Amino acid sequence: MNLFEELRERGYIDQVTHDELPEKLNKGGMTFYVGFDPTADSMHVGHFAMFNLMRVLQKNGHTPIGLMGGGTGMIGDPGGKSAERNLLSQEEIERNIAGVKGQLARFLEFEEGNKAIMVNNYDWLSECTLIDFLRDIGKHFSVNAMINRESVKNRIDREGEGISYTEFSYMLLQAYDFFQLSEKYDCVLQMGGSDQWGNIISGIDLGRRLANKQFYGLTIPLITKADGKKFGKSETGTVWLSADKTSPYEFYQFFLNTADEDVVRFLKVFTEVSLEEIAELEELVKTEPHRRAAQKKLAEETTSRVHGQTAMEKAQQASRVLFGEKIEDLDDTTIAQIFKDVPSIKVSKERLKDGISLIDALVESEVSKSKGQARKLIQSGGAYVNNVTQKNIEYQLTENDMASPTFMIIRSGKKNYRLLSFE
Repeated sequence: MNLFEELRERGYIDQVTHDELPEKLNKGGMTFYVGFDPTADSMHVGHFAMFNLMRVLQKNGHTPIGLMGGGTGMIGDPGGKSAERNLLSQEEIERNIAGVKGQLARFLEFEEGNKAIMVNNYDWLSECTLIDFLRDIGKHFSVNAMINRESVKNRIDREGEGISYTEFSYMLLQAYDFFQLSEKYDCVLQMGGSDQWGNIISGIDLGRRLANKQFYGLTIPLITKADGKKFGKSETGTVWLSADKTSPYEFYQFFLNTADEDVVRFLKVFTEVSLEEIAELEELVKTEPHRRAAQKKLAEETTSRVHGQTAMEKAQQASRVLFGEKIEDLDDTTIAQIFKDVPSIKVSKERLKDGISLIDALVESEVSKSKGQARKLIQSGGAYVNNVTQKNIEYQLTENDMASPTFMIIRSGKKNYRLLSFE
């Protein structure tokens, strides 16, 4: 299987602009770019497939350019939006670009071989005067054709909404980016989501007119779940690549909870697991779905790629806590997330100096209704501290029993947890 065939098999290919592009991709040696609007200081998992595709192409001899839209980000892409974007300040954009750069560096190689390149289109857009832009670039665009572009047409046809001239001009700026990257880095391929097809075509047409050379475009499909919902949202909202916005534990859980109907597709586009291994995991989904082997592999691969191996292993450990593994060496944030729906009580940390009777803790946390009931629970082996059975009715809780700097967990039976928060 050649490179393009594997890309298609994995689900990366939506449309290509030229019949000869697959063969060029198979040969290697192309410089390509993907643009990112810095509307936040982190990308989210909706960008994961594109990041992974860029990585695959780089490993197969192509040179990736990550284009940060410092200039276009001040304008806003109308594609996929039902209303005008809020315009960001230059300071906000610079902060967002810094955050995205670090995330892209986890996928691409910037130091060796066919090194990845990071650029900011503010560098050339800020130097282009309005008169020069209208004379040299604007004259190549037909307003009639621009109005008929789906991203524009949808906004114009939506009653009471419309589109500003600012966002209407976006496709000219993106097309100009393609030309600039061609001049500076011999870039000949632009990639984007399926909603970028019109903008990519505009860039190819402008490049042909200005540089008299062939440009190419490739789009990837919108990644959706089996139920048709857009990928990238959890019950608590957007799943970000930043650990400050979505913790490694939450990130791991998001992929671990992937539906059986989706997990094979997601393994193909979000990981570099071989198609042969994915086929084996697909068989396990059918024959032993309770093992969730495919989901575990997906969560491991994606979390280690974004947050590193150590963070992934911590997330695995945290996940096993709910199945009875001893709770230790976890941070407050992770414990709070694991037990966010568990009843909790606040306890003075001063009390730990002299020790807190486990019997008292069971009663105070309402695990047991009385000291007598708590005593029987302990004697029967049904009382746990940080998932470890305690059968000593004289047991005293001390700082040695802390599961994290702030928390301790007690429970009875399999699921009756209480979170003790020491302040």
